[in-house]
Amino acid sequence: MIMKSLLFILITTFYIAYFAKQILLKKRGIVTNRLAKGQKPRKTAMIETGLLLITYGMAIFQYASLFLERYLLPLKLPASLRWLGIVLAFIGVLFFILAITTMRDSWRAGIDESQKTAMVTRGIYSISRNPAFVGFDLLYIGSALAMPGVLIFVLALAGVLFMHLQILEEEVYLPRIFGDEYAEYQKRTPRYFLFF
Repeated sequence: MIMKSLLFILITTFYIAYFAKQILLKKRGIVTNRLAKGQKPRKTAMIETGLLLITYGMAIFQYASLFLERYLLPLKLPASLRWLGIVLAFIGVLFFILAITTMRDSWRAGIDESQKTAMVTRGIYSISRNPAFVGFDLLYIGSALAMPGVLIFVLALAGVLFMHLQILEEEVYLPRIFGDEYAEYQKRTPRYFLFF
């Protein structure tokens, strides 16, 4: 019961931060969710559509796994792995909140060439080029370990894959916007964390 309660708090904190940031920026005239919106190359649009569907689907399955786990093809994992999931989810929430607060007005989900933002390289962005994505990945993996089930594992892995594909798309877009400044940033800062 403690594990479920902790995971509920972590998931809820994550999504409150996600939607609160969107709402706060929208009040200032900034639309942050650009996933699968506007004219985009077909590949980018497909990746963003998949990412959007997985993101909302994962949120539903995270909550469902807390209350309906016996109906979602549960898996047996040792308590140590389930507690590791809680730790990973906590680190994921921390990474995500630090990322969106450090980005300030520049935070966006998806590629939109019509919106110009500042390049952020300070704070958590000095150790990871994609800390918000790292936050999502850790929350997804952590949730799947803490409340293990076949469906949530599949969605978590799909989420990690589609976020990686989205990062690759952004790495084509960002050099066009920021030029040499982004190229230098790429050289000195890992895509994910440490040497990844």
